[in-house]
Formats: sequence, structure tokens, C-alpha cells
Amino acid sequence: MRPIGRTGGLPPVISSIPTKRKVVFLTIDDGWEQDPGFAAQIRDQRIPVTAFAMRDAVEAKGTPDEAGGRARYVGAGKWGYFRQLRDAGVPVENHTLTHPDLRLLGRDAQRREICGAAKLIGKQVGARPTLFRPPFGVYNTDTLTAAKNCGMTAVLLWTATVQPGGKIAYQVPDKRLRPGDILLMHFRPNLARDFRVLVEKIRRRGYELGNLQAYLAAARVR
Repeated sequence: MRPIGRTGGLPPVISSIPTKRKVVFLTIDDGWEQDPGFAAQIRDQRIPVTAFAMRDAVEAKGTPDEAGGRARYVGAGKWGYFRQLRDAGVPVENHTLTHPDLRLLGRDAQRREICGAAKLIGKQVGARPTLFRPPFGVYNTDTLTAAKNCGMTAVLLWTATVQPGGKIAYQVPDKRLRPGDILLMHFRPNLARDFRVLVEKIRRRGYELGNLQAYLAAARVR
């Protein structure tokens, strides 16, 4: 592991973990589709993942993400579902209250989005988040300042996204997994199936699934 540094005292922006081990990290955003089969899969197989919860998705306020098919479990368990994931060992981190493009908001409005989500997650799940994922992966200096003021120790982006069917959409020219990659999924319909396909694909390629928080701690991001 190589250390991850900060710039000007602000939280580091991390797209991948600096390691030579063949390990990748799975993250799942929003919270629209709350499939009990997926929660059972995580609990039974003890697969390390990190959830980035967004209030409006978890509480089913607005239009659900149906990119993976017709939704069946939108807001089915609300925060109770995320407490189930917590009990299965899934850290629940911060993805704002309403999923805005933060670059269009001033610092105070950004702080309300990030701090509000942090406070809510702490209340509902029992552990205040320390990692922040900006909606759409976009941010500015005000975002980093607000994140720091809200207790976030790092801003997490990604190196590849997982599409419906478990297909990996790479953001690198050679279209392959690399050590330390952070993969982004969403709580979409058919997540349990897509997750199973993805995990099998990762393992066939000789990679392990890593505990993101443990690796961040080893890189001295706390």
C-alpha cells in the first residue's frame, strides 16, 4: 500500500486504491431498489461491499432508477433495509440527501446536502459516515470544503461502472481490471442477479474482493 495524501488539508479524492495486490472494491449507490435477495446474498456470503445511501432514494421520494428493468422493491424497507445491510457488515456511507449536481450549489447548500445526509445516516443506521460520493462524480472546491466540515475523510469516485447484466464499463483504454479498482453499481432492479454475475466475473479474472475501509485505513485515510 502507498499512502494517500491530502491537498491543502481537504479530503483526498480517490478513484482507486494504491495497491499492487489483485484486489478490487465494490460500491453501490443510491438505495431505490431494496431487494431482500441481495441483502441475503451479502449476509450469507460475507462479500465486502460499501453502500453510499441517498435519502430520497432510500425513502422512495421521486422517480426510481429502472435502468436494470422494472422496479419491484422501491423503498421496500427504507432505512430498515440499510440496517439489515449494516448488520451484514456493509458500511453505509454518504451520497447526499437529494442527488443534486453540487457544482450548481453554493457552499452552504452543499453543506446542507452533505451534513444533512451524514446526520440522517448516523441517526438511522447508528454510525455516522466518513466517506462521501458526490452525485454524478462531479465536485468543486466548495464540495471538498463542505465534505471536510461535515466530517468526511475522503471523497470516493470510481474507475469502472457496472451496467445491467453485470457488464463492466471500463474507464481505461485497455478495458480491463486493475489492482485497486473501485467499481460502481446501483441499487437497481435485478441487483442480486447482476451482483452474482459480477462477483463470478471478478474471481474468474484472478481478483479478490477487498474491504474498502481496511485498505483506506492502511493508506492512512481516516
